[in-house]
Amino acid sequence: MPRSGCFQEFPVRLSSFSRRFALALSSLCLAVTAFATPALAKAKGYRHYQIGTLASATPGPVSGGLLLMGGGDRNHDAMHWFFAKAGHGHIVILRASQAGQVGKEFYKDIGGIQSAETFVFSDRAASSDPKVLDALKRADGIFIAGGDQSNYVRYWRGTPVGELLDAHVAAGKPLAGTSAGLAMLGEKLYGAMDGGSITSPEAMADPFGPANTIESDFLHLALLKGVVTDTHFKERDRLGRLFAFLAKAQADRPADAPALIGVGVDESASLAVEPDGTARIYATAPDGGAWLVDGSTLRDLPRQGPLNAPRIRVTGIDHQSVLHLPGGTVDRPSFVRNYAVADGKITGETPAP
Repeated sequence: MPRSGCFQEFPVRLSSFSRRFALALSSLCLAVTAFATPALAKAKGYRHYQIGTLASATPGPVSGGLLLMGGGDRNHDAMHWFFAKAGHGHIVILRASQAGQVGKEFYKDIGGIQSAETFVFSDRAASSDPKVLDALKRADGIFIAGGDQSNYVRYWRGTPVGELLDAHVAAGKPLAGTSAGLAMLGEKLYGAMDGGSITSPEAMADPFGPANTIESDFLHLALLKGVVTDTHFKERDRLGRLFAFLAKAQADRPADAPALIGVGVDESASLAVEPDGTARIYATAPDGGAWLVDGSTLRDLPRQGPLNAPRIRVTGIDHQSVLHLPGGTVDRPSFVRNYAVADGKITGETPAP
């Protein structure tokens, strides 16, 4: 019975030359197979996973929205909000590490969608792959997972994937991002391009230094115009570094342009943003929320030395609050404070009038 591929069984009675020829042919087949398979995998530039039925109809209407997730355990109410925005249809997950675990979680554990398709990128070439682009075009909702946002900048900026993410949102379809997947959604972003993750003390000690890698011209989302985002906020003490992000991001901003704002989201929280820009908190912990930083006092600062800013207005957003994007006003804030920074350290906070 013939075997598949290069190998076939030969008759038992073979001449010496035939046996040598068959052995050589088998060895050549093994060498070609061993060489070709990794080359093809490398050329593709991504791994693909799917669960559910890709061909099924989307049950409900699809509408716009952004889900800005702080990076911790996913709040199921927030995910149901996102899935409803996607018409309970087909979700495409983008990432640059791990595998298809999130897709299984969405489809099996949370439920309420027709399919989840995951693309794990390993290089920039995948951002022009027809299979990836076709999946993004037909997606009802797109979810950008956590990881290293520098990979997203390197792999997607200036590519068809970046263009399709913009087009997806502009067409009135929902987009979600968690951790690194949220960090890269704003008009300006911290790219972590040096392979690290800068801390608040490091960032405030040298806000205009090379380690504070602020990037731009990536995504162009109308509701996040003029916004810099950050994640794992309260848990990793990131208020100081968001001050530094805003200071450097505004270094060459035109004087007549409005000040940037910063939005930091706690690990236990998600901000669900409606198409009209109103945003509300979903949280897995009672104290989970978001922080809004007014960048107006972080402009025109000296570009040498540590951060100095005597009054930075910060507004708290909890489950009773409503944030309005991209303007940055807050109804029913949980707090409004002024923070002072001197010589790269937060030296005080006072209630704001």
